[in-house]
Amino acid sequence: MKVLVFYTNRFAYKTAEQNLSDEELKIIYQEIPPIKRQDERMDCITAFIQVEAEDEERDLKSREKKLANHLKWVARKNNCSDILLHSFAHLSASKASLEFTAKLFNATLKRLNNGDYRASLTPFGFFLDLDMEAPGFSMARVWGDL
Repeated sequence: MKVLVFYTNRFAYKTAEQNLSDEELKIIYQEIPPIKRQDERMDCITAFIQVEAEDEERDLKSREKKLANHLKWVARKNNCSDILLHSFAHLSASKASLEFTAKLFNATLKRLNNGDYRASLTPFGFFLDLDMEAPGFSMARVWGDL
């Protein structure tokens, strides 16, 4: 799993173009609760996440725990409790199945929201128009190979 995390003063998105079929979207949204087609977040951790095929060979729980712990660590370093997960299939050539990715994101959201974090997810299955303001300091950008 590859993760590129930004601390963002402001992160906004709106759906632009659907890139999964309606059948694929049904698979995803059985696992992930319906989400906003556009949103704006202030003072949040924005995580661009690429779940890889190798992740499916491991235990889902171990992958979810590793991802959640990494995101919590970055959030603590930035004194922030709002975390936004964004599926970003451009950090690696290896891709996990939609089903596994949805399960991993859902489990990670539950873990974060059961803690002291407000976690949510950008829409799966859509290209997004993004508007992001990220400050330039050391812990504002963190890359991980989990």
